[in-house]
This record gives sequence, structure tokens and C-alpha cells, in this order.
Amino acid sequence: MNISDNDVLENILEVRIAQLLINEEYKEGKFKIPIHLGFGHESISVAVSRIMQNDDKLILTHRNAAYNLARVRKLKPVLNEYLLKSEGMNGGKIGSMNLLNSELGVIYSSSILGNNFGVAVGVAMAERILDKSNITIILAGDGAIEEGSFHESLLMLKSLELSSLVIIENNEWSMSTRISERRHNIDLEKFSASMDVKYCKLSGNDPIEYIEKLKELRTESIEKKTPILIEVNVSTLGEWILKNDENPNGKQINYHAGPTPGVNLEDGNFIIKNENIDPVYVIKKNNDIDIQNVGEAILRKFRDEMV
Repeated sequence: MNISDNDVLENILEVRIAQLLINEEYKEGKFKIPIHLGFGHESISVAVSRIMQNDDKLILTHRNAAYNLARVRKLKPVLNEYLLKSEGMNGGKIGSMNLLNSELGVIYSSSILGNNFGVAVGVAMAERILDKSNITIILAGDGAIEEGSFHESLLMLKSLELSSLVIIENNEWSMSTRISERRHNIDLEKFSASMDVKYCKLSGNDPIEYIEKLKELRTESIEKKTPILIEVNVSTLGEWILKNDENPNGKQINYHAGPTPGVNLEDGNFIIKNENIDPVYVIKKNNDIDIQNVGEAILRKFRDEMV
């Protein structure tokens, strides 16, 4: 493993530990706004950040924490924004679901389901008019592909020959319902083929593999002036138990918004699930990295920032 690979693995840990610290603040009731963390989204967020060049544009969703943390590699600007402080990344005026970092290419984040697809088309068109050799990257979840804007925008990106990567994070949830509970399956590979758009599937949470593949796809999209649709299997970790009249004994649902009570920084090993669905578990399993020592150093760095 080379130095850059080690740095990527540290970046994964930074995103995980920063979110753990935010989650602890959330459990103490310190936020006046909803926060949508992305435990389990660390590998794809770091991979996207690593392939971005200076003029590339990144369009995000309400669940943008992992991507912004991967880009800035600091906790304080994001945490202060969540706390609505003037020292925050956007002066405490934007909060969480629309968090921006234009200096690092994060130019739009949407709290409206499917809204960012149409915005991304406009951004990609503007970049083409300006004759830039860059790419527009659009992130969305499996719930957003149910919106008409997804179909229309992919058609426009293809028809107008706009270089773009459309990345769909499929965690099989939207709100508190599984895909199987709310609709039949959408085969994105067949859907892409119907529009003559290249499709790629990413899974396994290996950030090095993700980076290499996304680099190839970025180059291909720019050279061929075409969108590429990428489906990424993710598990949004931190499930909790819902008890109501219909489920008096409790029903396990996926983490959607608010603090996740089952994830504690005090556990000390920074791994939430000892399975391949957890990116931190994957980097520990596949690489010679001392998760404990590196993680504790990152934790000290972030706590020093918060003082």
C-alpha cells in the first residue's frame, strides 16, 4: 500500500469519527435543526471526493454530511454550521440539509426529493457553454429515482451530451420504509440501457476500488460527452426500534434522521458493524492499518478543534 492509499483510509476514519462526534452532540439535544448522518456512506463519499478535479461540480442531497466532511477534512466548520453559529461553513445560515462548500466544488445540496437532478442538468449545461473539461457529479438515493425529475434529467443529460456521473446510493430505504414495502423493484441497469446510458454497479465498500473505478468513469464521461449512471450499495447504519400501536414489541427500522442511540463513541473501536456493510470494518479487514491508534489520533485532532 502506498502513502496515498493510507491517506484515503485515514480519510474514511475522519468521516466516521466526525459523524460519531456530531451524533453525540445530537443525543444531548444541542441542535435546533434536523441532521441526516451517513454512517455506512464513508467509502463512496471519500471516493467521490478523491476523484474530483478543481473545476468539477458536486450536487448533493439532504444526507450530505459524509460528503462535506470528506471534502473539508475538518469537523469544526460543519459542526458550527449545524449549531447555526456564525463561524460555521456557511455562516450558520444554511444548516444541514443544504450545506455548501463552493471552494471545494460542493455547489448545491437539496432538501427536496429529486430536486437536485434538474439543477444538475442546468449546471452541466453551463459548464458545457463555458467549454470546461470537467464533470458534474450528482448524488441521490433510491427514493429519488421514483421522481419524474430523475427520468427527465437523465434523458436531458444524454440528449444534450453532458458529461456527468449520476450516482444513486441504494440503501433500500426511504423515510422508514423498505423498497419492498413501498414499491416493486426498479432495474436501473435496464432503465439505463433504454436510454443508451452506461450503467455501473459498485458494492463492497472498498474505497481504493471505488476510486479507481470512478476515475475511469470520469474520464470516459468527459471524453464521450455522456452521462454515466452508477448504483452504489450502501447500508445507512444506526438502526433503531420503533414502538407504536401496530408494533407494540418494536420494529427495527433504518436510521433516517435524528441521533442514533445505538451508536456510541465510547465503544472505542469506531466500527459499527463487523460486516462488509461497514466501510471501517472493510478497511480494517483488507488493509494493514491500526484502526485504534489512527482513530484515536483523529479523535484528539477533532476534539482539539472543538475547544
